[in-house]
Amino acid sequence: MSRIIDPSQRDPPANRRTTGDEFGPKQASVAPHLGHHTKPTKSKINTKSPEYIANYKEMHEMVDTLNERLKEATFEGSDRLKALHHQRGSILARDRVELLLDDDSPFLEICPLAGYGQDDMTLGGSNVAGIGLVCGVECMISANVPTLQGGAANTTTVARGERIGRIAWENRLPQISLVQSAGANLQQQSSVFHPGGAIFRHLAERSKAGLPSVSVVFGSSTAGGAYLPGMSDYNIMVKGQAQVFLGGPPLVKMATGEISDAESLGGADMHSRKSGVSDQLAMDEYHAISMAREFISGLNWTKQGQLPIRHLKGLWEQPLYDPDEILGIVSANIRIPFDAVEVIIRLVDGSRFTQFKPLYGPNLICGWATIHGIPVGIIANNNVLFPPEANKATQFIQLCNMRDTPILYLHNITGFMVGKKYEEEGIIKAGARFINAVSNSQVPCITIVMGASYGAGNYAMSGRAYNPRFLFSWPNSKCSVMGAEQLTGVLDIVMRDSAKKSGKVVDEEVAKASIGMFQAMVESESDVYWTSSRCIDDGIIDPRETRTILGFCLSVIYNTEVKGGNLYGVSRM
Repeated sequence: MSRIIDPSQRDPPANRRTTGDEFGPKQASVAPHLGHHTKPTKSKINTKSPEYIANYKEMHEMVDTLNERLKEATFEGSDRLKALHHQRGSILARDRVELLLDDDSPFLEICPLAGYGQDDMTLGGSNVAGIGLVCGVECMISANVPTLQGGAANTTTVARGERIGRIAWENRLPQISLVQSAGANLQQQSSVFHPGGAIFRHLAERSKAGLPSVSVVFGSSTAGGAYLPGMSDYNIMVKGQAQVFLGGPPLVKMATGEISDAESLGGADMHSRKSGVSDQLAMDEYHAISMAREFISGLNWTKQGQLPIRHLKGLWEQPLYDPDEILGIVSANIRIPFDAVEVIIRLVDGSRFTQFKPLYGPNLICGWATIHGIPVGIIANNNVLFPPEANKATQFIQLCNMRDTPILYLHNITGFMVGKKYEEEGIIKAGARFINAVSNSQVPCITIVMGASYGAGNYAMSGRAYNPRFLFSWPNSKCSVMGAEQLTGVLDIVMRDSAKKSGKVVDEEVAKASIGMFQAMVESESDVYWTSSRCIDDGIIDPRETRTILGFCLSVIYNTEVKGGNLYGVSRM
């Protein structure tokens, strides 16, 4: 699932014992003096108010729906297919991942709802993908699900693969591929073939950059499924099960007339003894997974970034306020505003948050805090953006770069203010400086969409197009060029102005039907499950798990050096 999975919630294989420890090093029962000069921010929330109670109920229902859909994403095929898979001596894909991970360690699944609601797509793209600890090393792990359409790659598989590849590249993560794939879904060959080749180019680029990749081949892997281990730095194949070939026996017979069986054509034993495609021959799947762990342990992998001592020793403070209260603070209806500071103090260590320019541009919240002992700059929305808010954000981003501090963006934004007064005040110039700063910022950023994310506000707050290291959404959130009602209203005005200019009379029945259809389409395409299905975010998360996920992601980004830089390009003053 797209969250830090508590090991006690996973279904462990029979030979795996889990205890349910939380992510990260164990905390001291009483936090020592950490040298803080910032007092905790006091909450103003009344948890007994009708508004809070109503919000909590509605948000809890949304989280329940999310959990149901995330559970759907763990589906690995019919009972019959899974039983047949076990009869062949094979382990299910999610159990392969579980065996690969360190005992009682977290796993952050990326884009688990990719393909959700799309016709002719397997949910998740017949793949399991995420970041987990292997021999203490944060690794990007992907596993074909052979019990879903043979693990064949469809359009969703390619989109998800592109995203996890980018995360692994930007965060300098070793990559482990658990391979058993029928290659491309031939019914979607045009949408898989053209973009899918980039996966192999990325493997070559990783190797040149010194980012290790290892493939473990468990079963038949054809065509593109063969190039994945072929392009990896290290390749392990399971004896008597793994078969790798560009074309299977039927294709070979059709193309050349040659008759051969699968084992002699591309079996693990042949590739280990004759072709050299295999670097290690494993006796069974457990042995293969053990070999993959051995490979990772021998990398002597270290982070290029220096994590703070208080993070490494687990000496951070918990927030003073229960993250569960976020469900009562945030409204399921994104038209109802909420104070972003109340969310922030339920995410950051000790609820200590040092605001920057708190009296200037109050619709944008900026400030510094730590999460799991790691310093962060935070930019959050309280309402629409005016020129002061944009100017404030630009300076704050500069300061974060000067301090080599990662930035957390918390979206709840309808966009920049429009109107004659604000155009005269230079809202375009101020917004351009803000977006310039976001675009040229050198420190890593993480984005959480916790409400609305509309128009240029999405851009300014480091939406998908601005390449945040990670981007997660809450189940109440919506993202589009603007709200559905506003967008359809604009379309109606433009349509009527056009008809007036051409001397035509508007057919009100036709116009009403057209506007209604358009509004329904916009509402559908701005829905969080629509955007997550297309990998526009890295997953929909329970708001209460945000702090834990942020702590994990911040640790991951320190695999690279965290260093700021010069933001200046040409910008209108």
